[in-house]
Amino acid sequence: MSVTGYAFAWDFIDDPEALARTRKLDVDVVALAASYHATRVVNTYHPTRRVTDVPYSAFYGTRRDDAWRGHRLTPRAPAWLGRDDAFASSARRLTREGFDVDAWIVLTHLDDPDDPDDPDDTYLELVERNAYDEPYPYALCPGSEDVREYCLTLVEETLRSANVRGVVLEASGPMGFDHAGVHDKSEFAALSVAQRQLLSLCFCAACRKSQRECGLDPDEIAAKVRTGIDEDASSPEAALGNELADQVAKFRLTLGTALREAIIERVRVVQPEATITLHASARRWATGSFPALSAQPWSRSINAVVANAWESASAEDELRAMASVVDGRAKVGAYLRLDRDWSGDGNDETLRRYVRAGVTELHLYHLGLLTRVSARAAASVVESFREIAP
Repeated sequence: MSVTGYAFAWDFIDDPEALARTRKLDVDVVALAASYHATRVVNTYHPTRRVTDVPYSAFYGTRRDDAWRGHRLTPRAPAWLGRDDAFASSARRLTREGFDVDAWIVLTHLDDPDDPDDPDDTYLELVERNAYDEPYPYALCPGSEDVREYCLTLVEETLRSANVRGVVLEASGPMGFDHAGVHDKSEFAALSVAQRQLLSLCFCAACRKSQRECGLDPDEIAAKVRTGIDEDASSPEAALGNELADQVAKFRLTLGTALREAIIERVRVVQPEATITLHASARRWATGSFPALSAQPWSRSINAVVANAWESASAEDELRAMASVVDGRAKVGAYLRLDRDWSGDGNDETLRRYVRAGVTELHLYHLGLLTRVSARAAASVVESFREIAP
């Protein structure tokens, strides 16, 4: 049983009270972001940084140019922060205070709108493309060898940047249609779940090549996907037919599996004793921060798998399905968003249901974004979980 709180690398910079607030929440581990995408956040407690606008994806660890030489994809330094030691500095502060620190690494979500090193946007050759041949600029395709090398180097350089307990891997598979970083207006299309799943299938050059090698016809699949979107098919299976859907789902799953297996191998080389935590989903069409994970193949190096429990309506089903996939081979974590559904009564019963579903860890989003209300909710949830969990 443990509790992990997530934090940005800059949450502990120039805020003398941040460590005390973290200790008050009684978390065991802090998952500290070593890489993160563009975002805008409001830090309720920070004494000087209230509205933080992060303009692009960046690596907050130590950047060694030699490690990235020859790569088609390289992470940017956080020029907006004015320092390049935020991850290492915050990790050291937390470790000195007795916290375990995990490196939280966002892998295939990379938004780089104005990269001076890539004026022609050649990196778009490495992103996912839908059945209409339209790129998703924020979504690196794990089917590309250049993307895999980027992810492997990102993990290795993170571990070399600071002394951490382990890694938390987010977006370790296809990103899909959702999770765009722009001012999204897609809600006006009233897309169904199935349409979003179909729009999440990738047809980039690397995926087309791999599909053909697997005996699949990417042109046929793309045509069926477009028809399924236009006709609002009830599911990917209805759009593709059960046999083809099974083949496509299996192919898609291999993309994330191959990436994760390579990352785990690299972690074991760089830091053999490191713990490995995955953000994942048991749903076979899942993409984004929690990509699909299956029971086979399974790496014994995985210490914990975290399922998304942000939405109360679906959380228990997500957790129970993930516990079934894990089947006792790793810990199961519930990823909670403390500004939703946790400030009233009923927390104890909800936590009991989660524990009965197989949960042994809580993962709290997000230490630096807590308000006074959600901070009180977080403290209450952690206290109750420690009493309820076995």
